[in-house]
Amino acid sequence: MNQENMTFEQNMQRLEQIVRALERGDAPLEESLKLFQEGTERIRICGKLLDEAQLQVKKIVPGPDGAPTEEDMPYEP
Repeated sequence: MNQENMTFEQNMQRLEQIVRALERGDAPLEESLKLFQEGTERIRICGKLLDEAQLQVKKIVPGPDGAPTEEDMPYEP
């Protein structure tokens, strides 16, 4: 499955596997570099997914008549 098509949770799970493999320290240098590169790409993807999710978050506040209304949450990258 393409990394871009994976869910946030799937990317995080794979990232945790990569971290464990690198922490063990038993992989050859070339494989460790590939894992590191994959890990940095997954971090980028997770950051992008979190940014997109934050743009969708709304807060519910009382409107002028007391009825609940939605407002966009402030976005802080």
